[in-house]
Amino acid sequence: MAATAAETRMFLEVRRQLQSALLILGEPKEGGMPMDISIMPSSLQMKTPEGCTEIQLPAEVRLVPSSCRGLQFVTGDGLHLRLQAQAELGTKLISMFNQSSQAQECCTFYCQSCGEVIIKDRKLLRVLPLPSENWEALVGEWCCHPDPFANKPLHPQENDCFIGDSFFLVNLRTSLWQPRPELSPVEMCCVSSDNHCKLEPKANTKVICKRCKVMLGETVSSETTKFYMTEIIIQSSERSFPIIPRSRFVQSVITQCLVQLSSARSTFRFRIQGQDDKVYILLWLLNSDSLVIESLRNSKYIKKFPLLEDTLKADSSSAWSAIKVLYQPCIKSRNEKLVNLWESDISVHPLTLPSATCLELLLILSRSNANLPSSLRHMNSFQVAFLKM
Repeated sequence: MAATAAETRMFLEVRRQLQSALLILGEPKEGGMPMDISIMPSSLQMKTPEGCTEIQLPAEVRLVPSSCRGLQFVTGDGLHLRLQAQAELGTKLISMFNQSSQAQECCTFYCQSCGEVIIKDRKLLRVLPLPSENWEALVGEWCCHPDPFANKPLHPQENDCFIGDSFFLVNLRTSLWQPRPELSPVEMCCVSSDNHCKLEPKANTKVICKRCKVMLGETVSSETTKFYMTEIIIQSSERSFPIIPRSRFVQSVITQCLVQLSSARSTFRFRIQGQDDKVYILLWLLNSDSLVIESLRNSKYIKKFPLLEDTLKADSSSAWSAIKVLYQPCIKSRNEKLVNLWESDISVHPLTLPSATCLELLLILSRSNANLPSSLRHMNSFQVAFLKM
């Protein structure tokens, strides 16, 4: 194959389950020189009169050069082709909570943003997942006698940690002597029946980190606190606080939540909303088996936003496992009709996060979208993005 380029950007998406790959070589600049492109099982080679550039693929990725098909040139984008590929790259996620290993151990809760100790040396005897938000309705259907759990919210005991879709529930009664987050004035209200730890919007129940002033969670009762997974790191007390770039941590937590919910409940559409129930993003999970390899990435967006600075440390050619999503921003009253439609659809699952984290996620999605080849940025009326696992 031949093309002309002074500098070529490469984008490769490998689908593990389908064993296929989409390769895009960026559109050459005007006045570029001839270039021969060779595809080998473990590398891509581009030759010009000035020299040869070779991009090595990860050891776990293998292409099948003889399977190349669908070759076409897309104006403004570059050379597109599809081929067979194999990828068995293992994904090590940032653990939100290792139930088996951390139960029975003394744990320390840290603010992810600044490392402030929130709960110190807490021994968790039980780490249990909370039921789905409709669990009370299911109990009513299955029980032949009055619901024994009616008006009894699920609150953890002293050495418990309950895990929800995007939060932890812990009991702070024994932690009064320890460094604690600042609590905003609380006006307690009745717990809603459709969400076991949700308070009325009029109640000011924010839990704020006293060092960096980030919202960590909300108070549920006088003894129970809800901490959001995107704001807290739970670590064995024997280990030190792990420094994880904010963008990487947010993406890893969100991808785990989406993948687990889609697998457990067969739901692929989500409303990302703040703690005040305001919808920020409508998100549609397409697949979770992508491996993305790209080179010569655009860094102009990274320089403007500190949240994305950790990506500058990556090599000029990098590979990462990701989920592929469609999304619609809903800030400033955008897409109101679609928001109303999704809110009335029981197949759409709400995912509640702090409002600031919703905006961080929107920024991450927007940067991912801006860095994609132009032909991949939109699908129907939605924008396309990848979130790293």
